[in-house]
Amino acid sequence: MRLLEHANARRTDIIDPLLRRLYDYWNEKRGERRMPSRADIDPLDMRFILGSVMLADVLRAPLRFYVRLHGTELARRSGYELSGKMLDELPQPQFRALTHRSWAKSVETRAPFHAIRDRILDGRNARYEVLILPLSRTGDEVDMVLVGIRYRN
Repeated sequence: MRLLEHANARRTDIIDPLLRRLYDYWNEKRGERRMPSRADIDPLDMRFILGSVMLADVLRAPLRFYVRLHGTELARRSGYELSGKMLDELPQPQFRALTHRSWAKSVETRAPFHAIRDRILDGRNARYEVLILPLSRTGDEVDMVLVGIRYRN
Protein backbone atom coordinates (compact mmCIF):
# COMPACT_ATOMS: atom_id res chain seq x y z
CA MET A 1 0.00 0.00 0.00
CA ARG A 2 1.36 3.41 -0.95
CA LEU A 3 0.58 5.99 1.66
CA LEU A 4 2.84 8.72 0.32
CA GLU A 5 5.21 8.84 -2.63
CA HIS A 6 7.44 11.58 -4.02
CA ALA A 7 9.62 11.46 -7.12
CA ASN A 8 12.16 14.30 -7.04
CA ALA A 9 11.95 14.16 -3.24
CA ARG A 10 13.04 17.08 -1.14
CA ARG A 11 14.40 17.12 2.40
CA THR A 12 11.10 18.48 3.70
CA ASP A 13 9.33 15.31 2.47
CA ILE A 14 11.39 13.10 4.79
CA ILE A 15 10.04 12.33 8.26
CA ASP A 16 12.61 9.96 9.77
CA PRO A 17 15.60 11.90 11.21
CA LEU A 18 18.15 9.31 10.09
CA LEU A 19 16.82 9.33 6.53
CA ARG A 20 16.90 13.13 6.61
CA ARG A 21 20.53 12.92 7.73
CA LEU A 22 21.27 10.46 4.90
CA TYR A 23 19.69 12.88 2.42
CA ASP A 24 21.82 15.74 3.83
CA TYR A 25 24.95 13.58 3.46
CA TRP A 26 24.07 12.72 -0.17
CA ASN A 27 23.28 16.37 -0.91
CA GLU A 28 26.55 17.55 0.61
CA LYS A 29 28.55 14.99 -1.40
CA ARG A 30 26.92 15.96 -4.69
CA GLY A 31 27.85 19.64 -4.32
CA GLU A 32 26.89 21.44 -7.53
CA ARG A 33 26.46 18.18 -9.46
CA ARG A 34 23.12 16.50 -10.08
CA MET A 35 24.24 13.51 -7.97
CA PRO A 36 27.41 12.25 -6.28
CA SER A 37 29.37 9.20 -7.37
CA ARG A 38 29.92 6.04 -5.35
CA ALA A 39 33.52 7.19 -4.83
CA ASP A 40 32.17 10.23 -2.95
CA ILE A 41 30.34 8.03 -0.44
CA ASP A 42 32.24 6.69 2.57
CA PRO A 43 30.44 3.98 4.57
CA LEU A 44 32.21 5.19 7.72
CA ASP A 45 30.38 8.50 7.32
CA MET A 46 27.08 6.59 7.34
CA ARG A 47 27.56 4.55 10.52
CA PHE A 48 24.45 6.24 11.91
CA ILE A 49 22.27 4.35 9.39
CA LEU A 50 24.47 1.66 7.82
CA GLY A 51 22.32 -1.26 9.02
CA SER A 52 19.32 0.31 7.31
CA VAL A 53 20.80 0.92 3.86
CA MET A 54 21.09 -0.95 0.61
CA LEU A 55 23.54 -0.21 -2.18
CA ALA A 56 22.83 -1.58 -5.65
CA ASP A 57 24.43 -1.46 -9.09
CA VAL A 58 22.18 -0.41 -11.96
CA LEU A 59 22.37 -2.84 -14.90
CA ARG A 60 20.80 -2.01 -18.22
CA ALA A 61 19.11 -3.75 -21.17
CA PRO A 62 16.94 -4.72 -19.40
CA LEU A 63 16.99 -2.50 -16.31
CA ARG A 64 17.97 -4.67 -13.32
CA PHE A 65 19.66 -4.19 -9.96
CA TYR A 66 22.54 -6.08 -8.34
CA VAL A 67 22.47 -5.63 -4.55
CA ARG A 68 25.98 -5.07 -3.21
CA LEU A 69 24.88 -4.34 0.34
CA HIS A 70 21.72 -5.27 2.23
CA GLY A 71 22.07 -3.72 5.69
CA THR A 72 22.03 -6.03 8.70
CA GLU A 73 18.96 -4.41 10.26
CA LEU A 74 17.06 -4.71 6.98
CA ALA A 75 18.06 -8.38 6.60
CA ARG A 76 17.01 -9.07 10.19
CA ARG A 77 13.63 -7.37 9.78
CA SER A 78 12.84 -8.97 6.42
CA GLY A 79 14.15 -12.45 7.22
CA TYR A 80 16.29 -12.71 4.06
CA GLU A 81 19.70 -11.56 2.86
CA LEU A 82 20.11 -9.90 -0.54
CA SER A 83 23.79 -8.88 -0.43
CA GLY A 84 25.51 -10.28 -3.51
CA LYS A 85 22.20 -11.12 -5.22
CA MET A 86 19.99 -9.66 -7.91
CA LEU A 87 16.92 -7.74 -6.78
CA ASP A 88 15.04 -10.33 -8.88
CA GLU A 89 15.79 -12.79 -6.06
CA LEU A 90 13.75 -10.86 -3.49
CA PRO A 91 11.35 -13.60 -2.33
CA GLN A 92 8.08 -11.62 -2.27
CA PRO A 93 6.90 -11.02 -5.88
CA GLN A 94 4.58 -8.08 -5.15
CA PHE A 95 7.15 -6.30 -2.97
CA ARG A 96 9.91 -7.11 -5.50
CA ALA A 97 7.88 -5.44 -8.29
CA LEU A 98 7.15 -2.37 -6.15
CA THR A 99 10.82 -2.08 -5.16
CA HIS A 100 11.95 -2.38 -8.78
CA ARG A 101 9.49 0.32 -9.89
CA SER A 102 10.65 2.68 -7.14
CA TRP A 103 14.35 2.18 -7.82
CA ALA A 104 13.69 2.53 -11.57
CA LYS A 105 11.89 5.83 -10.94
CA SER A 106 15.01 7.24 -9.24
CA VAL A 107 17.16 5.99 -12.14
CA GLU A 108 14.77 7.48 -14.72
CA THR A 109 14.43 10.89 -13.04
CA ARG A 110 18.06 10.96 -11.80
CA ALA A 111 16.64 12.34 -8.56
CA PRO A 112 15.84 11.18 -5.03
CA PHE A 113 12.65 9.16 -4.55
CA HIS A 114 10.79 9.03 -1.23
CA ALA A 115 7.81 7.01 -0.03
CA ILE A 116 6.01 5.90 3.09
CA ARG A 117 4.39 2.51 2.66
CA ASP A 118 3.07 -0.58 4.36
CA ARG A 119 4.18 -4.16 3.81
CA ILE A 120 3.60 -7.49 5.51
CA LEU A 121 6.49 -8.90 7.58
CA ASP A 122 6.04 -11.98 9.75
CA GLY A 123 2.30 -11.88 9.03
CA ARG A 124 1.96 -8.35 10.42
CA ASN A 125 1.64 -4.95 8.80
CA ALA A 126 4.88 -2.97 8.93
CA ARG A 127 5.01 0.70 7.97
CA TYR A 128 8.28 1.92 6.52
CA GLU A 129 9.81 5.02 5.00
CA VAL A 130 12.17 4.66 2.04
CA LEU A 131 14.62 7.12 0.47
CA ILE A 132 16.29 6.19 -2.83
CA LEU A 133 19.31 8.28 -3.78
CA PRO A 134 20.94 8.03 -7.23
CA LEU A 135 24.71 7.84 -7.72
CA SER A 136 26.67 8.43 -10.93
CA ARG A 137 30.30 8.22 -12.01
CA THR A 138 29.64 10.52 -14.97
CA GLY A 139 27.19 12.86 -13.27
CA ASP A 140 24.59 12.10 -15.92
CA GLU A 141 23.63 8.41 -16.02
CA VAL A 142 22.71 6.67 -12.75
CA ASP A 143 24.92 3.63 -12.17
CA MET A 144 24.09 2.90 -8.51
CA VAL A 145 21.33 3.58 -6.00
CA LEU A 146 21.79 4.19 -2.30
CA VAL A 147 18.60 3.20 -0.48
CA GLY A 148 17.71 3.97 3.12
CA ILE A 149 14.77 2.15 4.71
CA ARG A 150 13.44 2.81 8.19
CA TYR A 151 10.64 0.83 9.78
CA ARG A 152 8.26 2.37 12.28
CA ASN A 153 7.34 0.16 15.22
